[in-house]
Amino acid sequence: MQPNVDIDEEDFYEAMELNSRHITHDQFRKFEGYMSEIFSALGMDMNTPGTLETPKRFVRAMFDITDGYEGDEKLLKVFGTEYRPDSSRCLSQVIEGPIHFYALCEHHALPFYGDAYVGYIAAEKIIGLSKLTRLVRLFGKRFTVQERMEEQIADTLQSMLQPHGVAVYLQAHHLCTEMRGVREHSPMTRTMTWRGEYIDNPSLRAEFYSASGLQR
Repeated sequence: MQPNVDIDEEDFYEAMELNSRHITHDQFRKFEGYMSEIFSALGMDMNTPGTLETPKRFVRAMFDITDGYEGDEKLLKVFGTEYRPDSSRCLSQVIEGPIHFYALCEHHALPFYGDAYVGYIAAEKIIGLSKLTRLVRLFGKRFTVQERMEEQIADTLQSMLQPHGVAVYLQAHHLCTEMRGVREHSPMTRTMTWRGEYIDNPSLRAEFYSASGLQR
C-alpha cells in the first residue's frame, strides 16, 4: 500500500483562494445597526419581541453560512493509490453524488441550492469519499455563481490529485429567479465541466451520467 501523501499547503490554499476572516465585536454591532436600518426601511417593525434581535441573528447567520472562505484543513490529506491504470487497462472512475449544497448568489445574495455529482479517474493519488462532499460544500459556502463553483471544484480536485480526469455536474434551483424577476416556477439550472480523459472519451462521460442516475 502506498503511504499517505500530504500535499503542499501553500499551493492548496492558493488554489482555494483562502482568506482568513476576522470581524471584531464592534464591527458586528455596526453591521447589525446597518441591517436594522435596512429592515426598517423595507417595512419590518423592529420593536417586536420577534424582531429586536433579527439584525444580530441575520449578520451572524451570514457569517456562518459563508465560512467556506476559511478553508477546510481536513482536505489536506490525500492517499497513494494501490492500483494505477495504464494503457492496457480500463480507466476506473470514482463517483460521488448527489451531494446536496446551499450557496449564495453573488448577484443578489439570495440562495441557490441543489445537488453536485463529482467523479475522477485516479492516477497516483486518491482522496477519502467524505472529502468530495467537503470540497463541494467548501465552495458552496461562499458568495458565488454556479458556473464558478463548478470550475473551482474541478480545478481544486485536479490540483490535489493530478488524476487522469475530473467530472463535475451541478443542478440547482436559484431563488433569484423564483422569488423575484421572472419568478419562474421551480426552474433547474444544470452545468457541467470535464477535465482530462473525460473531454475526449464519450464512453467515460456516458458512464458518469449512468452511474450518477442523470439524464443526458
